[in-house]
Amino acid sequence: MNKFAMAALGGTLAGFLATTYVAAPLFAQDARETNVYEQLDLFGDIFERIRAQYVEEVDEKDLIEAAIGGMLQSLDPHSSYLSPDDAANMRVQTRGEFGGLGIEVTQEEGFVKVVSPIDGTPADQAGIEAGDFITHVDGESVLGLSLDLAVDLMRGPVGSEILITIVREGEDEPFDVTIVRDTIKLTAVRARTEGDTVVLRVTTFNDQTTPNLESSLIEQVESLGGMENVNGVVLDLRNNPGGLLTQAIRVSDSFLESGEIVSTRGRNPEDGERFNATAGDLIDGKPIVVLINGGSASASEIVAGALQDHRRAIVVGTKSFGKGSVQTVMPLRSDGAMRLTTARYYTPSGRSIQALGVSPDIVVEQPRRVPEAEEDEVSTAIRQRSEADLRGSLNNDSLSEDEIRQIEADREKTEKAAELRLEDYQLAYAIDILKGLNALGPKE
Repeated sequence: MNKFAMAALGGTLAGFLATTYVAAPLFAQDARETNVYEQLDLFGDIFERIRAQYVEEVDEKDLIEAAIGGMLQSLDPHSSYLSPDDAANMRVQTRGEFGGLGIEVTQEEGFVKVVSPIDGTPADQAGIEAGDFITHVDGESVLGLSLDLAVDLMRGPVGSEILITIVREGEDEPFDVTIVRDTIKLTAVRARTEGDTVVLRVTTFNDQTTPNLESSLIEQVESLGGMENVNGVVLDLRNNPGGLLTQAIRVSDSFLESGEIVSTRGRNPEDGERFNATAGDLIDGKPIVVLINGGSASASEIVAGALQDHRRAIVVGTKSFGKGSVQTVMPLRSDGAMRLTTARYYTPSGRSIQALGVSPDIVVEQPRRVPEAEEDEVSTAIRQRSEADLRGSLNNDSLSEDEIRQIEADREKTEKAAELRLEDYQLAYAIDILKGLNALGPKE
C-alpha cells in the first residue's frame, strides 16, 4: 500500500514538474509581451506629453518619423527609415541618375565617413577621397546627427555650392572643400584598352551595370581584332561603393562557368539563399585581375570574393571596405520605405566579409599623386641619354628596317607602360601581371 502511495505521489510530482517545465517558457513569453506593451504605453505617454507640453507646437508626423528613424538607426549604420521623398530618390538612383555631390557615405563614431567618391562627379573632381571624414557642412557640425539628417544637409538644388570640412588621415589639420552640386549621371561601366589588355572600370552596381559591361567588353574586343588578341581583362572595382546584389551576381556569373557565387544567411537558417553561376564565360577563360581598395564595398566585395575563391582572378590592391551585410528595402504606408539589414553574405569558401573586407592576393598601394613639377623631373630622368644620342655613333647594321621598326614599336609600348605607372600605379601593376601570365603560356 505504501509502495502504491509512493508511486502515485511520484506520478503526481512528475506530472507537476512536467507542467511546470512546460508552463515556464509560456510564463516568460507572457512576461516579455507584457513588458513590450508597457514600453509601448511609455512611448505613447511621452508622445502625448511632448505634443501637449513642448515649448513650441510640434508636427506629430515628424515626431513619429523621428522615433522610427532612431529605432532603426540604433540597429546598425545601414538600417534606416526612408521618407516618401527619400524612397523615390533611392528608386531613381538605382536607375542611374540623381542629383547631389556624388559620394557614398556611412557613419563611424558619430561622423560621416566617405566610402567612396563616384567617378566623374563633383565630389571626385573636388578631390574627395575614400576614408575622408566629413565633420561640418556649411559650418554646421554633423557630429551626433543621424546619417539621414547629415545627408539631407548635403542635398540641395543643382548648381548650388556647399562647403564641407574634411578630416583626412595624414593631414595635420581639417580643411574645407567647396563643391557645386550637380545632376549625377552614373555610367556604370567605362571600358578601354591598354595595349592588349581590356580594362573594365565598374563604378556602381545598378540596373545598367551588366548590360553596360557586356556591350563595352564586346566593343573593346572587336577593337583589338578578336578575343585571340586579348591577353586578359582588368576588372577595376576601386572606389565602387556597391549597389544591387542581383547585379553583383550577374557580373560574377559573366566570368564563371559554374559553382556558388555568394550565399546569404539571416537570423533563421531556412531563410538563407545560395546563388550559383550558370555556364558561359564572356572572355573564354582569359586571365582576370581584379583591382580593389578601401572604397570597394558591398557588391564590389561579392564580385572580388567570388572570383578570388574560384581562383578565376588575381585580386590586387588594398583591403576592401568590409560591408558584408544585406539590406532589404520594404515598402511602408504613405509611399515611405524601411531599409533593414536582414542577412550577412558569404563568399563561396564560406567566409564573411563583414568588417574584415576582401584581402588582395597581392597588396599594392597607390602612391600619392606626384606634383607636375616633380613629374617633369621624373620624365627627364626616364629619358636618359644613350649611345644612339652620341654624335657620330655607329649604326646597327645587323637588323633589317622591319626589325628595327618592330623594336621601336615594342619600345613605344614599354614607354607608355612607364607613363601609366606614373598615372595609375595599381592599374599598371595589374597589366604587368597579365603580361607575365601570358608570357608563361596557356595552362596544360
